[in-house]
Formats: sequence, C-alpha cells, structure tokens
Amino acid sequence: MPEAEREGVDGEVLAAYDASLDSLARLGAEIINISLPCRFADYTALTARIIGAEAYSLIGDLIDDMSLPIDEAVRPRIVMGRSISARDYLAALRDREEAKRQFAAAFADVDALMTPTTQTAAVPLDAVDQTTTPAHFTRFVNFLDLCALALPNGFTATGLPISLQIVCLGYDEATALRIGWAYQQASDWHERRPPDIP
Repeated sequence: MPEAEREGVDGEVLAAYDASLDSLARLGAEIINISLPCRFADYTALTARIIGAEAYSLIGDLIDDMSLPIDEAVRPRIVMGRSISARDYLAALRDREEAKRQFAAAFADVDALMTPTTQTAAVPLDAVDQTTTPAHFTRFVNFLDLCALALPNGFTATGLPISLQIVCLGYDEATALRIGWAYQQASDWHERRPPDIP
C-alpha cells in the first residue's frame, strides 16, 4: 500500500502487515510500493455521498418518522442523504466511474494490493464509536467494484485479532484466493487462538 496510508495505523497492525508482506516475499511474490490516484479517505467521502442519497431514497420515510424506534447511531447516517441533491448524487456516480478508470490504470501492472483490513485490531463492543467507521481500508474496495479477501495475520498483545486484506480487480477473485491460500499455507494464524492474557 502507499507509504502515506501507514499514517494512523496502529503499530501492532503495521507490524503484522509488514510480517505478512515478508512472508509473501519469501513465497516468491514481488512486493512493490504502488502509487494510487487518491487517498483511501477520499474514496470514503465519495462513498458517503452515494450511500447517503441511496439510503435516504429507500427508507427516508422511516427515518423522518421520529415515532419509529430507529437506532440513534443509524438515523443520522441516513438523514444526511436528505440534503444530497440529484445533481450531487449523479456527480458522485460520475466521480466513481472516473475513479475506477484511474485506479485500474494505477493497478495495471499489479496483481494485488495488500493492506491491513482495518487501522486497529478488532474493537471490543463496549469501545465502539458509532460516529466513525473502521472501513478505512475496505470502503474503497466496494466503491471501485474491486474484490478482496481478509484473513488472519496476528493478534495484539491483549489478544485482539488482526487481519490482512488482499485486494484485486473486480471479478478476479481467483487471484485473491490463490494469494490467500498461499499465505495461509505458510502461516498458522487461522489455527491459533488468542493468547491467554491475565
């Protein structure tokens, strides 16, 4: 992944990611740094416009009815779609098509893009912050019609799971699965239990 995307990633997640890349290199993969046309966060912002507009068009009547028991973390996400005009929505769709072309060009000589699946390890339920999203590394995959596979690649010192994401072009699931299978055969993270932490 681009060097700039390492910012904001937990140290233990980066260590597991780097170890995974080393493992894949030992298996014969050529690991290179790729330059992408946008930061992953930019794709997240574009995705929010599309999701907001589409969600509000589908269930806006339910969201606007304050007498209905809708989760207070969900309602604001859908309400944002109310203010997205048809013009802005269609512009976001055009932006997505252009982003797909730009990403495909950057990806032309690459079989797969490896990232951590999330910037932190799994978050305990009582620590979930509904105002943010853990989808920093995964949102762009859906936005750009790519495919991806996530598989275990470690644990934090407190026993929380960490995973590696293998991203390939859309409809190239076979490559993602082949890389994932090779990695899994060379590691045992999928068989391990979290360490016992006192």
